[in-house]
Amino acid sequence: MNMSIIAAFCIVLIILWIGEFVAERTKAFVPSVFVSALLFLIGFWTILPKDLIDISGLGMPLAQLSMYLLITHMGTMLNFKELIAQWKTVVIAAAGLVGICIGTMTIGRALFGWNAVVIGTPPLTGGIVASIMMADAATKKGMADLAVLSILMYVMQGFAGYPLTAICLKKEAKRLLKDYRNGNVNLKVSNEEKVNLPETKSKIRIFPPLPKKYQTPYMLLGKLGLVAWAAVGCESVINGAISKYVLCLIFGVIASEIGFLERKPLNLSGSFGFLMTALMAFIFASLSKATPQMIVKIAGPLFGIILFGVTGLGILSMLIGKSLGYTKEMAFSVALTALYGFPPNYVLTEEASNAVAETEEEKEYLMDNMLPKMLVGGFLTVTVGSVIVAGIFIKFL
Repeated sequence: MNMSIIAAFCIVLIILWIGEFVAERTKAFVPSVFVSALLFLIGFWTILPKDLIDISGLGMPLAQLSMYLLITHMGTMLNFKELIAQWKTVVIAAAGLVGICIGTMTIGRALFGWNAVVIGTPPLTGGIVASIMMADAATKKGMADLAVLSILMYVMQGFAGYPLTAICLKKEAKRLLKDYRNGNVNLKVSNEEKVNLPETKSKIRIFPPLPKKYQTPYMLLGKLGLVAWAAVGCESVINGAISKYVLCLIFGVIASEIGFLERKPLNLSGSFGFLMTALMAFIFASLSKATPQMIVKIAGPLFGIILFGVTGLGILSMLIGKSLGYTKEMAFSVALTALYGFPPNYVLTEEASNAVAETEEEKEYLMDNMLPKMLVGGFLTVTVGSVIVAGIFIKFL
């Protein structure tokens, strides 16, 4: 099927828009990422070319660039105090990963066998790197079917994570707004202490504020790119001891704290929406690898491992979260970021806030309370935790 770049671009955007429309009409009960993923999957099985995302111009390397810039941008929405304050989130996210392993390696192992759960568990705890590691290990052992299981686990896990997270975040948002509307929260104080506003002042600023007339897209994007470049270069210097994506987040925090970067530079430059679109499109591109025949062949282990893994994740994260003062909905949401990471964690948080808030002020209040937790949880599970789990599980084959 020959398709022009503009036709492919329009098809991708129409599918993403339909997802947003359904999410809006259902007040985020059916999340946009779930709807879009389902439409892409059906499309790839029927009339859409497998390389639709690449044809549209939204594939690599634009997606890679978007990831660097967006994550560094997210760092500007935090400060050192906020980052340190998220230690509870780190503990809960880690507990979720342990819960996944317990669920799959006990009941899952009994039902589907040792090799299936060893191959399938690491991709369930995070992103594509863990999936590729396990697929490569399975191939070298002559387990072709289980290599496919590893890739499909990465592709399909979002179908469990998206709706569960949407439900939990909406409940958490309603609880937060109830406290606010009942007068239990002083929003004026919250606004003064916000960490994600452009005017937030830092105590360690060494660069003077950039005059408004110089805050052009070229300047804003250029400085953001320099910080992301430095973060990626740092990963090479430390031999990958810390993920380049985690470094982008940290460098974004540092650069905004010292005044080199403005807060939320992609919003100021008007680039946030386009880069997020490119990254979301690339995430869905992986669905082109999942054929109906592949899913039918390994459906039992695939959905069984997801079921028992998510059950273990939920139980342990909620127990640990309760002991640390988190609601069960917030704790479960943080742990569920292992199933999709960034940017779906941002999209789901924004949709839940939009569905519940009645004013822009209320939405900002909800985002301030939920988004930092979701971002930190996603980075820990997908970029750090899943690779550690994969490294351990490879030795179990």
